Amino acid sequence: MDAAFTAEQDEIRRTLRDLLAKHSGPGEVRAAVRTAEGHDRAVWRRLAQELGLPGLALPEEYGGAGCTATELALACEETGRALLPSPLLATAVLAAPLIAALGTPAQRAGLLPRIADGALTAALAVPGGSMAAALGLTADNRTGGWAGGGRAGGVQARLGDGGWRLYGEADRVLDGHSAGLLLVAAHAGGYPRSRTLLFLAPAEADGLTRTRLTSMDETRPLARVELRDTPAELLGADDAPDVCGALAATGRTAAAHLAAEAVGAAAGALERTVAYVKEREQFGRAIGSFQAVKHRLADLYVRVEAARSAAYHAAWDPAAGPLALAQALEAARTVAGEAVQLHGGIGFTWEHEAHLYVKRAAGDELLFGPVHRLRDHAAGQAGLFRDVTPGGLVHGVAVR
Repeated sequence: MDAAFTAEQDEIRRTLRDLLAKHSGPGEVRAAVRTAEGHDRAVWRRLAQELGLPGLALPEEYGGAGCTATELALACEETGRALLPSPLLATAVLAAPLIAALGTPAQRAGLLPRIADGALTAALAVPGGSMAAALGLTADNRTGGWAGGGRAGGVQARLGDGGWRLYGEADRVLDGHSAGLLLVAAHAGGYPRSRTLLFLAPAEADGLTRTRLTSMDETRPLARVELRDTPAELLGADDAPDVCGALAATGRTAAAHLAAEAVGAAAGALERTVAYVKEREQFGRAIGSFQAVKHRLADLYVRVEAARSAAYHAAWDPAAGPLALAQALEAARTVAGEAVQLHGGIGFTWEHEAHLYVKRAAGDELLFGPVHRLRDHAAGQAGLFRDVTPGGLVHGVAVR
C-alpha cells in the first residue's frame, strides 16, 4: 500500500476546499438547511457540473470519473469539514453503488449517467429507521429484523397484473423528502418465505407521500416515506439478487466514506478551536498559551490524526470500514464537545458554529452507530468471542 496521495487526489482536495471556503461558510450552511430541499441547489450544481462529485466513483461508461473509493473519501472529508448539506452521501455513497451492483444493464444505463451529472438525486429508504442494521454495520442484515422480518410492519411488496406495488412506510430516510428517486427495501413473498428486495420508486409515483422530519442535525435532512399501493420497479432481474449481500458490501464502503466525513468535521471543529484560543485572552494573555489548554488540544489532534489514518486505510480496504467509522465517530464526538468547552460561554449559544459540529457528531452516531455496536459487530464477525470455553485461550489469555 502506497500511503502517498497522487497529484490528482491532492488537486481534488484543494479544489473542493477552495470552493467550499467561498460558498459554504457557517452562514451559508444555516441558510441552505432552511430551504425546501435542505441544501443549496446552486452549490450542488457546481459540485456536480464543475467537479463531477456525484460521479467521482462511477465508471466512465456511465458518465463518471472512474475514480476509486479513495478519491470519494477525500471529497467526503472536505464536505465534512465544511458541514456541507448536500445529497452527496445519500446519492453517491448509498444509492449509486446499489444501482451499479444490482441494476439491470438498462437500469444502470438509464439512471447512473443522470446521477453522475447531478441531474438525479436518490435516497435509500429502509423500514424501521435502522440504516446501520440494514447496511450490516451493527448487525447481520440477513436476519431481516431491520425490515420487519416479513411480518406485519415494514414495507411489503406485492406482484400483480400491473407490476409490483409497495405498501408501508420508512422513517428517517436521509434526503428522502427531496430525492428524485427512492430505493425502497421491501419484503416480498409473504411470511415465512419472504425475501428482501430493492425497488425503484420515482418521487412522483402515485401513492407516495414524503414528509420532512425535524432532525437533530439540520445538515442531515430526514424524511418519512409512506407508500400506499405505490407502483415500483424491481431493482435488478427477477432471479432474486443477493440484496442483503449488496447492502452489506455498500455498507462497508459507505462506512469508509462516513469515517472520512466525520474526520473532516472533527478537523474543522479543531481548527476553529485552535484559532479561537489564539485570540481569546484571559489574565492578559491568550488562553492558548496556557499549558493545560495546549495539552487538551494536543490530545484532540492525536485523536483526529488517528481517525484520519483509519479512514484512509478503510478507503483502501473497505473491510476495515466499520471499525474506522467507530473511531471517527468517537473522535468527532470528543472534539466537538471539547470545542464547546474551550470556546467558553459563547460556545454554548445557538448562534455559534460550535453547536453545528456537536449536532453533526450526535446525529451521525444516531444514524450509523452507536460506536459500541459498530465495534461489537466487527468483533463478532472477526470471531473474537467464538467457541470460548473455560480453561481455553483467547489470544494467549486463559479464560476462567
